[in-house]
Amino acid sequence: MKIESNNVDVQLGERGYSLTIGAGVLARAGELARAALGERTRRLAIISNARVHGYYSKVVEKSLKREGFITVTHLIGDGERAKSIRTAERAWAFLIAQGFERSDGIIALGGGVVGDLAGFVASTFFRGINYLQIPTTLLAQIDSSVGGKTAVNHALGKNLIGTFHQPRAVLIDLTTLMTLPRRELRAGLYEAIKYGFIRDRELSSYLRMNLDRINSLDPGTMTHLITRCCQIKAEVVAADERESDLRRILNFGHTVGHALEAVTGFRRLKHGEAVGYGMQCASAIAEKVGIIGPQDALIIRDRIAALGKLPPIDDLKTRKIMTAISHDKKVVQSKLHFILPTTIGRVVVRDDIEPRVIHSAIEELLGSAR
Repeated sequence: MKIESNNVDVQLGERGYSLTIGAGVLARAGELARAALGERTRRLAIISNARVHGYYSKVVEKSLKREGFITVTHLIGDGERAKSIRTAERAWAFLIAQGFERSDGIIALGGGVVGDLAGFVASTFFRGINYLQIPTTLLAQIDSSVGGKTAVNHALGKNLIGTFHQPRAVLIDLTTLMTLPRRELRAGLYEAIKYGFIRDRELSSYLRMNLDRINSLDPGTMTHLITRCCQIKAEVVAADERESDLRRILNFGHTVGHALEAVTGFRRLKHGEAVGYGMQCASAIAEKVGIIGPQDALIIRDRIAALGKLPPIDDLKTRKIMTAISHDKKVVQSKLHFILPTTIGRVVVRDDIEPRVIHSAIEELLGSAR
């Protein structure tokens, strides 16, 4: 039986690659990996975590072995706390012990933490070896697996230590969402709605109107949603690979979101949840400085709220969040860049927001979370 799939190309010349999106893609992992990596690659290290490996490793390994690949597996822990230099060191040691060569590669099988960590390891081992992304969470499928950003966290902030290293292919299998906890699905939806807010008003409306179908993982609806999000990400990355200009719009909600993750020790909030709060705060800042009207600001808040109740943050301190923001990697020449909405589907980058405005918006955010 032929398996239908969508393809999205990330056009970066020699560093370009394709995303394959559909049901049953895992069973084609070997064929797609061979096409992306060529005949020289002999061994692949699958970096994953125990839960995901238990669900999907057999089908992936079977497909890879059919194409002549030799596979070994290295498991890491769960959650953002596993995305550390210490975890990367263990992965480097594993590759060295296995005798990996420059022509060998890595497969990231898992969510955003696995993808970021495996990509970082691939980018630094032998100064860069090939890797493939097989994202298994909605958030990773529509966001972190695409674009070549790799990183590990530091105690002072998220993703402060990282590289740009594009994968050779991204394999997105819709069936992996069937084993995804509901909270993880909802976390991905915050990133999905972000694309509508920054680039595509129709996508924002589509998500709102089809939320029941999305929550039931209707295949057609999910295929459309994931494909459109990936198309937007691919367009932005192709225009600005290294985040010198346009790509910064993808960080809508991330300035405050990353700060919330940092001050809670990367334990309390899923990344998408933190971004949900961050988008609310950015919209409040935009309204305070007069670049978005009250009606559109209310729409943003309502559409975020419609996705579900966010974890409580009302016990956090504004001062600590402001300190964490000051360590954000979006600080350039001592100026903090905020991505702020001007209407649904359009944002601007501003570096002139006064601290008192940010402080006030955070205070309101914490108050509304009670």
